[in-house]
Amino acid sequence: MSSYQLALQQLVDSALPTGAFAHSFGFETYIDAGVVADEASFGGWLSAFVAQSLTYSDGLAVRLLYEGVGLGELDSLLSASLLPRQVREASVKMGSRLLEIGAEVFPSPALELYRDLVATGRAAGHQPLAFAVVARSLGVPLQEALAAYLFATVTSLTQNAVRAIPLGQNAGQRVLRTAHDDVAAALDAIADLTPDDLGAVSPGLEISQMRHERQRARMFMS
Repeated sequence: MSSYQLALQQLVDSALPTGAFAHSFGFETYIDAGVVADEASFGGWLSAFVAQSLTYSDGLAVRLLYEGVGLGELDSLLSASLLPRQVREASVKMGSRLLEIGAEVFPSPALELYRDLVATGRAAGHQPLAFAVVARSLGVPLQEALAAYLFATVTSLTQNAVRAIPLGQNAGQRVLRTAHDDVAAALDAIADLTPDDLGAVSPGLEISQMRHERQRARMFMS
């Protein structure tokens, strides 16, 4: 077993208390509109979310950090490209928790540097960057780190959809199995992107995330 395997499993486990259970990243807006209402429609939304938001935002940011782009620069770019306020705040809230947990469980000089940037107001502390810093410090190869991050996000969203739509537990597992292909396609796409592609997300997803801020009744913070 590689030295990082168990640490990576802990890092992406749904029990890690980052607050992911409180976020829908816009699918609750589609539920309210009646667009997402069952296994098939949620699976379609999830596929689009992986191909857009996770590919052109989080996934590309993780790759760029592994390739040596500066933490401060990437953090600023993410803050600028995450247009919906709730999504930007969710990224920072979950990132802050991951930085705190990482400092206790997976400490490293690189992680302390990011925490210092956040503490001194020079960075916001976004979740994908916090994850990438910890994963790279553990020696996790880029492709494994990306696959783990993308699928952990897919898993959290599916668990939230099981509660919100609601879906049966077996339906949730079928959605996850189908999402394997979406994650694989995202990994291929991320490898071919350039820094200029960061933040090139579908307007429809962003509009749904913005509308959620004023939704009359909701279960999730985003």
